[in-house]
Formats: sequence, structure tokens, C-alpha cells
Amino acid sequence: MQNQGKLLIIGFGPGAMEHITTRALEALRESEVIIGYNTYVDLIRPLLDGQEIVRTGMTEEVSRAQEAVRQAEMGKIVAVISSGDAGVYGMAGLVYEVLMEQGWKPDSGVGVEVIPGVSAIQSCASLLGAPVMHDACTISLSDHLTPWDTIIRRVEAAAAADFVIALYNPRSGRRTRQIVETQEMLLRYRDPQTPVGLVKSAYRERQDVVMTTLEDMLNHDIGMLTTVIIGNSSTMMYEGLMVTPRGYQRKYTLNTAEQSLRPHERLRTEAEPWSLGAMEARSAASGEAADSGPVRAAQGSADTASQGQPRADAPAASPARSGGTAVLAAERPAAVDPAPRAAAVAPRADAASLAAEALTRLAAGGKLAGEAASRWLDAAAPGSLAGTPQQAMAAAVRTAPEPGRKAPLFEVGVSPGVGNKKFTAAQMALLAQCASEEGELEYTPEHQIILRVPTFEPDQLVEELRAANFIVVPIGDVIKVKACDFCNMEKDDAVPMANHLQAVIGGLGAPKETSVALNGCGMACYGAVLEDIGIVYRKGGYDLFLGGKKFGRNAHPAQPVAEGIPGDQIGGIVERIVAEYKEKGHPNERFHKFFKRVGVIQGFRHVDAPVTVEVNPVCGD
Repeated sequence: MQNQGKLLIIGFGPGAMEHITTRALEALRESEVIIGYNTYVDLIRPLLDGQEIVRTGMTEEVSRAQEAVRQAEMGKIVAVISSGDAGVYGMAGLVYEVLMEQGWKPDSGVGVEVIPGVSAIQSCASLLGAPVMHDACTISLSDHLTPWDTIIRRVEAAAAADFVIALYNPRSGRRTRQIVETQEMLLRYRDPQTPVGLVKSAYRERQDVVMTTLEDMLNHDIGMLTTVIIGNSSTMMYEGLMVTPRGYQRKYTLNTAEQSLRPHERLRTEAEPWSLGAMEARSAASGEAADSGPVRAAQGSADTASQGQPRADAPAASPARSGGTAVLAAERPAAVDPAPRAAAVAPRADAASLAAEALTRLAAGGKLAGEAASRWLDAAAPGSLAGTPQQAMAAAVRTAPEPGRKAPLFEVGVSPGVGNKKFTAAQMALLAQCASEEGELEYTPEHQIILRVPTFEPDQLVEELRAANFIVVPIGDVIKVKACDFCNMEKDDAVPMANHLQAVIGGLGAPKETSVALNGCGMACYGAVLEDIGIVYRKGGYDLFLGGKKFGRNAHPAQPVAEGIPGDQIGGIVERIVAEYKEKGHPNERFHKFFKRVGVIQGFRHVDAPVTVEVNPVCGD
């Protein structure tokens, strides 16, 4: 019987060698295989001594966990590494999920040990001062795995409860709105001058620490490597440090050696008028039942204001006991009264003001504060822009809310044609009308506009767009057909093939978003040879390229696999390649990785791209 291996799930802290725990160092030495994200492997490479290394990129967490389990089941000791703590947004939970899917049992399956590390909230707090001295929470703003509605509700709950908040994954190249909406939500409950600390790459070479405020935080650089720590109503700045009092000043004097309360007096109920025991004693003294839940709740709300601030008429410590208090409650900034979320919704603006707002939004890089942003966040009352009565009726049907339910967000890509890059004025007006005040329009480098709008009638919306001669395709993991403009349609021999591919494979579901690009001449100036599947029309035939990787530190062009394919054959070849990828590709597997894994697609053999110089990424998602 084969010996069972072991999984060591290691959190190695912020990255500096002196912050890695002794047990983590021992576990790395014990391991035969190291599995981790590229950057994390590079950070601990000086600690490795000949172990087998399995390294993958961003979004490959599931494959890492599956490979770790597979290797452990072969009898190996496998280290799965995470920065910070492996149990805080790290790999520990995912490895357990993979094991549970396989019916793993702790007493008979592979061994598992989770080795804790210093998490970002701790390492970043140490650089800021002492901001996490009271109740705190961590919230990841990444909505790749968690619905945004869930995340923003958690932000609101934490803001209302006066938690110190640590934001992980606050912003990336693609996710820019989440931190803006989070700030808007926090400003409904927190003073604009609430201290905020921004820490990038704590205890690494590019460490950067910024002290700012809640209202000013977005004026600083915030990315994937930044942790944002937002203070509560008592957090203060002192000499460039961010400090959240624990509450000692309520009971102790901090500027004298002698305390007015003796040690045996400090835990008595009368010394803690804010405690549950004191509340119950007051209720009993006034003749109310101490075990009455509603009475206790009413008493508690009367004695303390929201956000943890003491009520103006709450019992105070005697002058003799409070004279030496270092920080007085009256000197702290008052918390902002929480307003109902609906109250922040701005009234509907007319078309002219919306247009001016859109220009302002573009000039500000997508950031708007106050009432303007609330229209994008909360969706103001729907209204139609200029148009025919029939169009106005269609818009009204599309945006009419069902009782008790908010319309789901519908996302779709639109373009005037595969090679046509020119929108007509009527098409632009229709897009503005469809977006109305609740939606948004995003122009992409693919010469495509993404329309996002809440609607209960997506089919009707798509029908309207197609009636205006738009190509309408889903967004996400689909086949995306694109082409050059065929030199302003002067070299249009390959236009019919582009239209055919769009009609046959455009918008089909795929393991991962896949680009099929066509160039209309041998200049290939549109860059089809860099895409997943590239087609170049040249000398009456089509050259075919497969497996390009357009972005990343190991980007490479696609591999030329055939030249001069006749026009009556190229369409069928591409269709069969796409069909094979759809059938055999793993979920989330990019086309270039699929081509390398299978080795041969429709008779075309893969050849490895030249090795490129490794560069540590500074951001990602």
C-alpha cells in the first residue's frame, strides 16, 4: 500500500525573511514539492534547496490546489504557499474544498497542516502605528468570486457598526469602480476626516505608506498590492501615526503613575457604567425586568448613540476619576449620522446635465463624488431620453421594477460591425437611451461598447439593438470575432469571411474568453498574429496562426501553422478548431495553454514559444 503524503499549507507573511515563522521555515525544508503563484515562489526562492517547483499565474488557484492534492496522494510532502496567512483569503480553504469534493477523510486520507502567517491587516497596521486596537474586520473588494451586492452590504454593515475596516484587493486594472462605491458608502456613516492608511507591498522592496483621510483617499495610488485600513470614530492621527484607542481612558488616567481606581475596583460594575451588567442594574433599580430583551435593547439605545459614540446625557465618570484622562470624548470628531441609503439617491437629471456629468466622469477617470456618483451607485428613478413614443414605451417596460425586487444588471457587447468601426449618430443616441440614468457605457480597446443596464427584459433590449444594425454579443468567456477596418473598406476581399465567422462562432461559450482576429492584408497591422486564433488574408488565400498570448510578462505571438488556405476551407478549419477547444478545454484554460497541453489541434502541431525574460508583476487580478 502506497504511503500517504502530506499537505503543508504555508502562510509566509508579508514577504520579508525575518517575518516568516520558524514552523513555516521548517515546513519549507520538509517539503519535496513547492506549489504557488509565480510572485510568491520568487519571494521565497532563497529558502528553497532543490525542491520540485510548480508555479502558475493569477486565476490558477484551483489548478494549484488540485495539483497539490494529486501530488500528496502520490505520497509526496507538498507545500502550498500563500503570502500573509494561508487561512485569510489564502489557499487553505480552497485545498480543503478540493479534498472534500473527493470525499477526503482526515483519519484515512492525506495529512493536512495549516501553518499560520502574519496577515496583511497585521503587517500593514504595524507600519501605520496602532490602528487595529479595537474591533476590526477585513473585507475583500474583489467581486470575481463574491457578488458585489454582498460585498457592499458588508461594507455598509461594518461602517454602521463602527468597525475599523481593512480592505483587501481594493482596485485592479479592471476593477476600478468598487473602491469608489465603497468610499461613497463609508462617507454615509463616517466623518470625511476619518484617518485612513494606505500600505503597498508591506515589508517588501517597493513598500509605500501613505496617511490620508476618508474623503481624500482616492487621490492616492491604490492597487492590488495595497491594503487600505480605515479608522473608526475614535481613531486619531498623532505625529504621522494612526492610533485607535482601546478605551483605557474611560477608566484609567494615562498621564499619571497613580490611578484613582485600585486594582480590585477596576472590574466592578459601578466602574463600568457602559457595560451590560450596569445596564441591567439600572433596569432592575427602575423596576423593569432585567431579562426583558426589548427593554434592554431600548435602554442600550438610549445610553449609547450609534457608531459607538456615548449619548450626550449618558452617565459620566466623576470629576475625581476623569481629571487625568488623556483623550476626552468631547474632543473626538463626532460620527456622521447614518442616513438611509435611499435618501442619498439624487433626483433625476435632465439629458443636458447627464451629458455634462458624463464628460466630468471621463475627465475624472471615472470618479464622481456626492450626488453624481449616487446616480450610478443607487440607480435614480428611471426616465427616457429623447426618442419616439414607441422607444419610450420600450424603455419604460425594460426598467419597470418588479414588486420587491431590483432589476438584475444585464451586460452585453455591441459594435456596428466586425470590421466597421464607425457608429452612426442614431446608434449612439439609442445606446444613450438604453443606458438611461441607471446604466453605463464602456468603450473597450476591441472597438466594442459594453452596455450595462438593470433590466427585466433583456431579450427586448437585444432586439432593439439588433434592429439598429448592431452586432450584439455576450460578455465573458465567449468566442470574440474581430477584424481590422480593411483599410476603411478599400481592401474588402476578406470582409465576407469576417462576417461568416461572426455569424457562425461569434458569442459561442468557451472555456475562457478567446479572440479570433482577421487581418485583410499581409501588413497585418491590426495584430491578428498576436491573438488566440489569427487569420491573415494574403495573395488570395488565408494564413493561420494559433496560440498567441497578447499580454503578460511571457507574451508571445501566435504560431504560424498554415499558409495560403483557400477561402472555401478556412471557415471550416477555424470552426473545427473552436469546436475541439470547446469540447476538450478545461474550465478557465486559455487557448494558448490548451494548444500546448493537447499538442495537436486539427492536425496542427504545437511548438513551444521562445523563453522570455521573467519580470515580477506589480499588479494583477
